[in-house]
Amino acid sequence: MGALLGLCFGVGLVLTLSAFALPTRPSASSVGRLRSLLDTAGLPATSAGVLVSGCVAAGVMGAVLAGVVSRTAPVAIAFGLLSARAPVSWLHGRVQRRRREYAEVWPEAVDNLASAVRAGLSLPEGLAALAQRGPQALRPAFAGFALDYEVTGRFAESLDRLKARLADPVGDQVVESLRIAREVGGSDLGRLLRALSTWLRDETRTRSELESRQAWVVNGARMSVAAPWIVLLLLCFQPEVIHRYSTPAGTVVLFGGAAVCLIAYRMMLRIGRLPTPRRVLS
Repeated sequence: MGALLGLCFGVGLVLTLSAFALPTRPSASSVGRLRSLLDTAGLPATSAGVLVSGCVAAGVMGAVLAGVVSRTAPVAIAFGLLSARAPVSWLHGRVQRRRREYAEVWPEAVDNLASAVRAGLSLPEGLAALAQRGPQALRPAFAGFALDYEVTGRFAESLDRLKARLADPVGDQVVESLRIAREVGGSDLGRLLRALSTWLRDETRTRSELESRQAWVVNGARMSVAAPWIVLLLLCFQPEVIHRYSTPAGTVVLFGGAAVCLIAYRMMLRIGRLPTPRRVLS
């Protein structure tokens, strides 16, 4: 009975904390950040409220599972808070993978566009042709551009919608370069596209080398943070040990260790991180 009461108390406390840490109606700035994160992750149809609800659900599920195994309220709360962060961490990982994938295929897309312009197609027609001849990862976005331009005939507005679909820093640079080339005009479009393709390849190559050298820092930080929690999870199967965390001293040690892990992890990532590309005129 005491373990059941402690579990109920832990779940109730997690729900209470979630109401403050993850409000159901976040502020406008919080909604903007979540909206930007979802767009950059390639999930424009998902609302910020769905993400917040997912975080709350993950936190409650993690707290319940940890409470059932450990029968210790502080441990359940700690794992519940960690689980609540899981959907956001997954989105950040998806953003990194998507940016890496886009960075690798953008030079090919620009080369295809340069070939189309050289063959006599206009710039809008060349962009629309990328829906069939471009890299597979970029085809849906350019198919949307082709449809927008066919319906409206407005190149600038279609480019704006293309930027919103891509939600990619490199894509912003390419789109703005094309916008300037279209507005200025002249016969240097082919030269601009070839120079842009060369620059993108050099940028991708340099960044890939730096990321490969940085990987040991990131992996080391993740292993260092994960190790204590894996040990704590294994201790959940030893009731005489894990129940010590239900005492006031054990609670202080548990949440103090969580704070130290979080601070150390953030510091190591900040020390070893590369400059993050920012979107242009988004």
